[in-house]
Amino acid sequence: MARRTEELRAANQRLERELELNRAAELKVRKAQEELAHLNRVSAMSELAASIAHELNQPLAAILSNAQAAQRLLGQAPPDLAEARAALDDIAADGRRAGKVIERMRAMLRKGELSAIALDLCELVREVARLLASAALLAGATVRIELAPGLPRVRGDGIQLQQVLLNLLVNALDAVSRRPPEARLVVVRARPADGGGVELSVADSGEGVPPADLERIFEPFFTSKAQGLGVGLAISRSIVEAHGGRLWAECGPGQGATFRCTLPVWREGEGAP
Repeated sequence: MARRTEELRAANQRLERELELNRAAELKVRKAQEELAHLNRVSAMSELAASIAHELNQPLAAILSNAQAAQRLLGQAPPDLAEARAALDDIAADGRRAGKVIERMRAMLRKGELSAIALDLCELVREVARLLASAALLAGATVRIELAPGLPRVRGDGIQLQQVLLNLLVNALDAVSRRPPEARLVVVRARPADGGGVELSVADSGEGVPPADLERIFEPFFTSKAQGLGVGLAISRSIVEAHGGRLWAECGPGQGATFRCTLPVWREGEGAP
């Protein structure tokens, strides 16, 4: 009996060591995935450098203009205090506007673990659209947003789902860039998904994706961009799947590409996916 007990104790210790090693390996994999996702966000933001500079330049130029106007108004005899105060109010408003641009950038570049909260997907779409407004302007593209009313909140991590939509929109803007200016259209839709949940889609009027590549584009390091890393769609799919959703691509003959993802609805009492 004593020998059998010792054997069971030794087997239990081996099992505990194996479980500990497995937990350590899982943590390393998760950390690597988080680092790769962060690298993808940095890469996406670097692609938007010109549009971000453009978006920041507008309020900064307005601040300079209003500051110069306030100087002139205060230098008059007598000084026009009412107009000078209005100019200073405009300076404060433009400063807050520039601050919001920077805060959106910081949020996208921030590292963090996956967390699940109740998210308003429509507001998330609007936030990413604001971030990309200047990029769309510089690309000469129209971004149309169609949001179904009364959508339920979804369960997810806001920054990571913003990253998914950012990746899809950056790709869509790149796809339409080779079209005539009047044909550069990107449509973002959010609606109830068939079978439950919420569906988010990004459709472009580009040249589309060859049918043979509709799954390959989600493989790591597969890219058609000369300067692309080829990890954006792979990371986007892994993020959506970690949320309990699904991400796929569709492309009809003579049409651009449509990327669709479904996300589960938030239910009270739920935690992280």
